[in-house]
Amino acid sequence: MKIENLLKTSGQISETKKLVLNLIVTANHLSDQMQDVLKPFGISPQQFNVLRILRGQKGKPANLGTIQERMVSKMSNTTRLVDKLIEKGYCQRITCPSNRRKVEITITETGQELLKEIDPLVESTENRFSENLTTKEITDLNNKLNELRNTE
Repeated sequence: MKIENLLKTSGQISETKKLVLNLIVTANHLSDQMQDVLKPFGISPQQFNVLRILRGQKGKPANLGTIQERMVSKMSNTTRLVDKLIEKGYCQRITCPSNRRKVEITITETGQELLKEIDPLVESTENRFSENLTTKEITDLNNKLNELRNTE
């Protein structure tokens, strides 16, 4: 559906504004789909992101700064997200015995198992989202989106 129809606008919209609106609407659409996948598991997309970051550490602990810099959404309150995941038993906080101010986080076995259950559902959603595009179109779109972010 064209962005003008989706937003029910009758006025003329510049191509640049259409691009920005399309990106925002599309990102929100994908975000909503991911939330629907994660909701039955009682975790948010941001919590899911933290768990994937911790799994990517391959058993090595991560500090809050490392998690924050790897987050998809930089606006997330990493401390709060980690606290909620600890409450649910999906990760744990480890205090360094020689420096009690140094706190690191690791994913638990329960967290690993949760990701194993969620991963196929997320992958299926991602595949459905891009099923109307060829591999080349996906690669080209990824390259163009990278270019858009490099305008800073």
